[in-house]
Amino acid sequence: MRILLTGAAGSLGRVLTLGLCDLGHEVVGLDLVPEPEGFTGRWHTVDCSDAAAVRAVFAEERLDAVVHFAGRTDEVDLPAELTSHVITTAALLDAMVEHRITRIVYAGSNHAVGRTPRRDLLSEDALPRADSFYGVAKVAAEALLQLYADRYSIDAVSCRIGSFLPEPTTTRNLATWLSPDDAVRMVEAALTAAAPGYAVLYGISDNTDAWWDLEPGRRLGYEPQDDAAAYRDSIEPRDEDELEASFVGGPYAGVDFERPALDG
Repeated sequence: MRILLTGAAGSLGRVLTLGLCDLGHEVVGLDLVPEPEGFTGRWHTVDCSDAAAVRAVFAEERLDAVVHFAGRTDEVDLPAELTSHVITTAALLDAMVEHRITRIVYAGSNHAVGRTPRRDLLSEDALPRADSFYGVAKVAAEALLQLYADRYSIDAVSCRIGSFLPEPTTTRNLATWLSPDDAVRMVEAALTAAAPGYAVLYGISDNTDAWWDLEPGRRLGYEPQDDAAAYRDSIEPRDEDELEASFVGGPYAGVDFERPALDG
């Protein structure tokens, strides 16, 4: 499969590039910055919010699927978040429709439901409950993916990623960790699942203490192999642990992330 990977220069993008190539895919990289040292495939230094630039990439490349992992990972004002996560997704979806590409895997986020109080195991049918403007933008991007799946029969899988890290470092991570190897397994499953339509899975490893249900991902063929519990003895308790366990979004649901939507 020939895949356009946005955000290919990021930490997760680099892991996916190597992992997907090892699985026999060809990765075409796209990012705001030039290709990282060692990248040997096709590369485009492009802003995904620039629809004309995105269309030019699609016109130049023969693609089978899109893995959209570009976007801010921090909390800023609402217009910037919407541009980073919704406008970029719209530009890619329009180009996909034009070029008859029908598979997209999206880097969704647990923050789309992050303000949900931490109680029972959360599944894909949980109502949106964003904990931040970042989370609001992820909710809107998922709504856009579902619209295009309904209108144009695009297969769109949103991976609500927990905490992508080399290894868990906090008590919350024991529930939310996504290992590098499982990240590759997750995207491969989302790329190859038979006719998923619009689907949501939770992007975490097979964590003993998981807060999110892995069954939606397993229905798509995602079988995580790692467990954050293997690191339990190395994680020191912190004063923040109780607050971070109150809501599934952790610190993003706290007062430190409260700010005006339209800053300035």
